[in-house]
Amino acid sequence: MRAVPQQAPRPAGQPVRGVRQICATLAALTESARHELLTFDDPAACLGLPIPEPFLELAGTCVRTATQRVTTVRQIVPRHALSRVAAADVAGAAHLPGRARLTQSIPFKMIVVDRAVAVVPLDLELLYNGLLLIRDPVVVQAMVRAHHAWWETGDEVPARPAPPGALPTHLRPVLEALLAGLTDETAAARLGISGRTYSRRVGELLAALGTTSRFRAGAEAARRGWL
Repeated sequence: MRAVPQQAPRPAGQPVRGVRQICATLAALTESARHELLTFDDPAACLGLPIPEPFLELAGTCVRTATQRVTTVRQIVPRHALSRVAAADVAGAAHLPGRARLTQSIPFKMIVVDRAVAVVPLDLELLYNGLLLIRDPVVVQAMVRAHHAWWETGDEVPARPAPPGALPTHLRPVLEALLAGLTDETAAARLGISGRTYSRRVGELLAALGTTSRFRAGAEAARRGWL
C-alpha cells in the first residue's frame, strides 16, 4: 500500500515576547473586538512583583476601551482577587468593566476576542512574561467552552450601590430587553442568566418603577430619565 505522507503539525500559536511587542499585541487584539470579549483574569497576580505600573494598567485599559463598542464583555476572576487589590489600594483594579463573575479559581489567564483569536500567557500566569497568540479555530472554541463552563458556576460581582433615584446597574440590561420586545427566554439567553433569574429581575425592575405592567415600564422609565 502506498504510504500517506504525514503533514507537519501546525504550531499551537505565535509566541510573543518583549514588553513592547506584548503591549502592541494586546492593544491590537482588544481594538479588533467587535462583538464579544471573554477573559479569565486575576488582577491580584501581579501584586508585589517588579512589573512596571504602565504595564499593569494596560490590560485593564484595553478591556475598558473595548466595552465602549463591544456588545458582550464577560470577565471571570477568582474570589480572592478583588479583596486583595482593594486592600493594596490598586487604583481602578477592583472595578471590572462589562459583566463579571467570581469563581473559586481560574484555570489560567486568557483573553478571547469574537471567538476567533485568543491570547494566553506563555507561563499561564503573567502576560508580562510573554504570550501565545492563538488563531486555531479548534483551540479557540475549546477555550470559549471552558469560559462558558466557569461562567455557569460563578457568582455575579456585587454591583456598586446606585445613586438615589438612579436605575440600578444590573437592571439596565433587563430594561433594554423589555424595550426591545424580547421574550423572557431570548433575553435570559442573551444576558447569560437563567430564566428564573431574569424573571426575578423583571419583577425587581417593575417594583423600582412602581408598576406591575411591562407595557407601562417603558413610559415610566422615560419619565424618570432612565432611557
